[in-house]
Amino acid sequence: MSVLASVNGGDILFQLFMLLFVLGIPAIVIVATMYFIRSGKRRNEQLQRLEDKIDQLENKSE
Repeated sequence: MSVLASVNGGDILFQLFMLLFVLGIPAIVIVATMYFIRSGKRRNEQLQRLEDKIDQLENKSE
């Protein structure tokens, strides 16, 4: 009996699923971290633009 004859199809599917799971979790963490960093930067830039516009309006009214 060869080695391949004793490998079950379910075992192969399980191993593929576990491989995707093990590789997928770090990828999700990295992508989520990058997303939150970028969205924080964009939020800060937007707040700065808003603050500049408010300052301009205050200067015009004086």
